[in-house]
Amino acid sequence: MPKNVTVRLYDPVDAPRWNEFVRHARNATFLFDRGFMEYHADRFADYSLVISSGDKWLAVLPAHRTGNVVLSHWGLTYGGLVYGNEVRQSDVIMILKGVLEFLADGRIDALRIKLLPRIYPDKPSDELAYALFLADARLIRRDSLSVIDQTTDAKISRGRMEGIKRGQNHGLSVVGETDFSAFWNKILIPNLQQKHNASPVHSLEEIELLHSRFPSNIKQFNVYKGDEIVAGTTLFVTENVVHSQYISADERKNELGSVDFLYHHLLGYYRDKRYFDFGISNESDGRKLNDGLIFWKESFGATTVVQDFYEVETKNSVLLDDVLL
Repeated sequence: MPKNVTVRLYDPVDAPRWNEFVRHARNATFLFDRGFMEYHADRFADYSLVISSGDKWLAVLPAHRTGNVVLSHWGLTYGGLVYGNEVRQSDVIMILKGVLEFLADGRIDALRIKLLPRIYPDKPSDELAYALFLADARLIRRDSLSVIDQTTDAKISRGRMEGIKRGQNHGLSVVGETDFSAFWNKILIPNLQQKHNASPVHSLEEIELLHSRFPSNIKQFNVYKGDEIVAGTTLFVTENVVHSQYISADERKNELGSVDFLYHHLLGYYRDKRYFDFGISNESDGRKLNDGLIFWKESFGATTVVQDFYEVETKNSVLLDDVLL
């Protein structure tokens, strides 16, 4: 167990060491690289933490602050403590205790954590979830991810196969691209504005910037009928998971089978990745489920993996005092 655990705020001069730590961590992805985290630094007051013992870094916490609450991380798909292979369960308990004490000293009342789904690490890494339980953390949200485990025999439904066939009959083609503008400007932005009066989380300029920094992790695939774009998807690709960050199609998607055709292609293209994550079908902080959307995902053979969101009061650090026998 580490002794003299020290918790401090991240400093920009830490960036190279932070990124190196994240690259070798047991439970991290490129989203925790400062080059990704800081693309929207103007929207979030960074409150990331570095936890160390002497000169050795034990963990980092990507985070931001809103009032008297610290969140990890509401600007990213997931958050939580990031630690190395040598860190044990008892270490994580003590690390969480140190983090809560540090935050309490800074007049922070609560820590909210959006946990990393268990499909991302190479091996089980639920140490933080257990430590949060010991600290009497409160489950405040639970989302359902629709995930295909590609080591299993996932069955595509008859309805999806019919859509795939329509795409073939219409002569559709899937093209991997490095230019995001056609999808953003002709498909994604118009659809979101029309259906939800909303805009993509990432602007075109932001996704282009992130792709320039992480070209092997951020991929764009478009569907064409002749020379005309009719659908597309933006993927975030990590060691074990292909995640659909955006998916959209024009008004002919059912007639053309464009989205079915696209995802049938991608499931084959990324056969070497263990998990294909279609993302959530939830609204209202997980309390509502879009049944039509999740049905479409499940008809490709996807099943549910939950992602939990917790809030723990910083004063609860005392609950971690006597848990180790």
